[in-house]
Amino acid sequence: MNLRQVFVSVLMFGVAGLLLFMYLQAWIEEQQTESGDKLQQQIINQDFMLPPLGMPRRAAWSGSAPPGLSKHNVTVSGWQGKADPLSVVAASLVSQLAKKQKMNESPLSHFRGVYLPPALHPLNKTLVKDGKWKDGDNTQEKRRSFLHDFCKKYNSRKKLQTHLMHLVSRIYVEDRHKVLYCEVPKAGCSNWKRVLMVLNGLATSAHNISHDDVHYGKHLRKLDSYDLKGIYTRLNTYTKTIFVRDPMERLVSAFRDKFEHPNSYYHPVFGKAIIKKYRHNANEEALKTGSGVKFKEFIQYLLDSHRPVGMDIHWEQVSKLCYPCLINYDFIGKFETLEEDANYFLQLVGAPAELKFPNFKDRHSSDGRTNAEVVKQYFKELSKEERQLTYDFYYLDYLMFNYTSPIV
Repeated sequence: MNLRQVFVSVLMFGVAGLLLFMYLQAWIEEQQTESGDKLQQQIINQDFMLPPLGMPRRAAWSGSAPPGLSKHNVTVSGWQGKADPLSVVAASLVSQLAKKQKMNESPLSHFRGVYLPPALHPLNKTLVKDGKWKDGDNTQEKRRSFLHDFCKKYNSRKKLQTHLMHLVSRIYVEDRHKVLYCEVPKAGCSNWKRVLMVLNGLATSAHNISHDDVHYGKHLRKLDSYDLKGIYTRLNTYTKTIFVRDPMERLVSAFRDKFEHPNSYYHPVFGKAIIKKYRHNANEEALKTGSGVKFKEFIQYLLDSHRPVGMDIHWEQVSKLCYPCLINYDFIGKFETLEEDANYFLQLVGAPAELKFPNFKDRHSSDGRTNAEVVKQYFKELSKEERQLTYDFYYLDYLMFNYTSPIV
């Protein structure tokens, strides 16, 4: 081998090593900054792969582990034989970069890799004062057992790489009675926050608290406002509750509330974008105000993978709001039995005897409540495929909380 060949070989080694270094550095930075939401969605989408339209829907938790969740492997082609120099350099670079990454980790990195197994602890019933809650207790045990079994299968192979702060961002704290409540909009959340304010001594009656005070008064603390120790202490010692609702009823209720009445936020932010993208030949007034969104247009927005505006908590899936398979909720209430469930829960946490869950409608009291018959009327506007895809969108919520699948 002459001098020129040696020089070219050394130069090629150097260039290859530099390119590999740049690739590995970019990859590590990408892994460090990847959001928990993206990973959560990836796992859900792959672990619960839906069959094509027209085929029976069933939980796919028995499938094999989805691809893309194992450690990334770097393969260098073009080399054969034992321990080539480039592989040695690559191994050294990986080791050095890993050490550098560990040294430079931000405090938020401690919130990654959260896994709170859904242990099924017995409910503490020491504060229940009479035996009339026997039916409620039986119902709770069935709901809790169902969710526990579902999550046990769902979480059997992996832990979700999700920031703890994101996991608990929808959870409200009431320290006097040691209550954690995860807010699910359109499932009685306004009245639940009124109750929490009364429990916390911020009001004497739930009936005297306005809608604006409930949602904009900032009277209640959320769990993500505490430090790491405070979060874990409360998660491990407080009574955690979630109240859910049939997904289609919740969806239609959100649409009626936000788009069929004047609204200074949802019309200009969501309405204008929805009308612009999904309504052909929209008039100038509709494009200017965003008022008058039709249910079919709203569903087109919901199902669009390239939505003109993002999601909103009022129609976001419960699986992404409260993470029921990561946070072991002690009490599972349902909107369909709201008052009975809520008043039993108040007994469990030792609430004052005079405090009862309010049954008034928070806004638009002249409108009838959204029920199965109302949902049926709205869904008549959709094609069969749109109805099926809407159900698929909330498929996980139906499974988790044992709701009956709609006839689509």
